[in-house]
Amino acid sequence: MLKKVLTMAAVIPLALAGSAQAQEVVRLGNLKFAHYGAVSYIKEIAPKCGLKVEERVFSKGLDAMQAVIAGELDVGAVSSEAAISGRASGTPIYVVAGFAKGGARLVARADLSVKTVKDLKGKKVGVTRGGIQDILLAAELSQNGLTYSDQPGKDVQIIYLGFPDLNQALLGKNIDAMMQSEPYSSQSIGKGFGKEVIKPYDTPLGEPVRAMVMTEKFYKERRPVAEKFMRCFVEATKAFIDNKDLAEKYVRENMFKGQVSHEDFVNAIENSPYSYDMSVEHIQVTTDLMQKYGIGKMSKPPLAKEWVKTDLLDQAKKSLNIK
Repeated sequence: MLKKVLTMAAVIPLALAGSAQAQEVVRLGNLKFAHYGAVSYIKEIAPKCGLKVEERVFSKGLDAMQAVIAGELDVGAVSSEAAISGRASGTPIYVVAGFAKGGARLVARADLSVKTVKDLKGKKVGVTRGGIQDILLAAELSQNGLTYSDQPGKDVQIIYLGFPDLNQALLGKNIDAMMQSEPYSSQSIGKGFGKEVIKPYDTPLGEPVRAMVMTEKFYKERRPVAEKFMRCFVEATKAFIDNKDLAEKYVRENMFKGQVSHEDFVNAIENSPYSYDMSVEHIQVTTDLMQKYGIGKMSKPPLAKEWVKTDLLDQAKKSLNIK
């Protein structure tokens, strides 16, 4: 009898070990924006995908890329320019999907008569350095014939600040306008101290697409886990696209702890809808614009066709009957 009990006692730890082993761990880097919500939701449904997803949240994409470079992440949800800068610096990553479109807005102080980009002449405009908004601002100012610098003396003076700090600067009238991300731009409008000038999608970049990146090591050496993760990403994204109430509840309560209103969430997602797809062409155009405007300071810009790999995404979408 004692022998039987000892045998059973030995079996239980082995069973637990097998269960833990079945749930492969994926280290995910993410940002705290409304349109990054479906990526965050992956960790909630990961167990049914046979995964355990450990999420780390960063303030901007370049910070997440630093964690990838340090070998601390397997997958990162970043803006495309952060991925491009990382690849240009030699980081072995692939872009494997997109997960949101748009997500930017040029907002001016509500008390100023700024109705077009040309009206920014003589003004101070805030933006977060190195972000996709930085590229969009440079493109908008250039195509409207305005010169710019972070020093006085040009048509527009650029003020570099973090995303939450931009709203505070606009509210405090320390800047006249900002190229801002969601949901912060919607919040500034909702609270009455900002007004939309344009959604900046009339440049060669069009609507920017946020990039899901994987390390080459994860993509190549843990292929079955990479396939599971991509399927889980597609499932999470489909859930948010199909069930707007689920998306809103999760983003407002879990990510922003009630700090984002219903109206702000709705406005933010209207301007940054959840999506899956990414193209070689979009990454190449983004790379070309970064080089043109000196954003990212790349000595050798990477060729998109060499590191945009959407085969995992295509496979996951096909398995879930998503066109």
